[in-house]
Amino acid sequence: MNDNGGVIRKAVEWRGAPMALATVVSTWGSAPRPRGSHMIVHADGRLEGSISGGCVETDVLQRAAEVIAGRSGHVVTYGAADGEAWAVGLPCGGEISVLVQPVGDGGFPPALFDRIAAASEMGRALTLSTDLKTGKTAEGAVEGWFQNRYDPPRRLLIVGAVQIAQSLAPLVGTIGVTPVVIDPRGRFLTQERFPGIELDDRWPDEAIAARHPGESTAVVTLSHDIKIDDPALAAALRAPTGYVAALGSRRSQAARLDRLSDMGFGPDDLARIDGPAGIDIGAIGASEIALSIAAGMVAAFNATR
Repeated sequence: MNDNGGVIRKAVEWRGAPMALATVVSTWGSAPRPRGSHMIVHADGRLEGSISGGCVETDVLQRAAEVIAGRSGHVVTYGAADGEAWAVGLPCGGEISVLVQPVGDGGFPPALFDRIAAASEMGRALTLSTDLKTGKTAEGAVEGWFQNRYDPPRRLLIVGAVQIAQSLAPLVGTIGVTPVVIDPRGRFLTQERFPGIELDDRWPDEAIAARHPGESTAVVTLSHDIKIDDPALAAALRAPTGYVAALGSRRSQAARLDRLSDMGFGPDDLARIDGPAGIDIGAIGASEIALSIAAGMVAAFNATR
């Protein structure tokens, strides 16, 4: 999964200015950044993102300036085999190919940044295709062209402001997942108990539906209160949520599935619920249970890549 969110936001912020976009279009070996990674370059020299972690950025910045000045989009390959990699600082032994294209109708249309941002806001992925011969990008999947999929940011909607949530929310933040704690019980849901975490005091079915969960969103219920957990699970199952989990014993999971079945959910829907939540690591205590849930979520996310 590529973290291009900052690049998209800067491109929208710099709307109307001359810009160039650099994209990793292929990798081999120990490439420092994955395929699809972006770097956006403003005409005044400002930049956002990375295509090599610093190894070849200087050369790419020069090429970006040339593209902004009128050169057409082009692909350049950096690799240890031809010696050029060492000259521009790519000593990792891998190889990357980078497309540098203008931001404009003859390259990457500016409106596509808005389309990516809008899809992300709705929890949906968007695929763009680029003809590497011309450097022109279009929306949709085009066979034979370089395709880049833009997934919305990973989120974890934690239902139930309980002790496990106090460990789980900061933990997932360290791995690039944005946590949101949902609980209509105001005494539990406080900034003092969850410093720096986004809180939502709506009923969970409303809160979850409003966030349009897709395959980059996980929902886990922790409250042990069926009036809170069951509506949350129902809302998660009505959407293409990437990971749905519920805390509790196997006995409580069986009873939970019976209740959801009575609500009209079929076997395929119910099979999506990971219960008891997380990977079995013999967890003891809130912090270890949080770790097992985070591991289960990551495994589910990565299985769809």
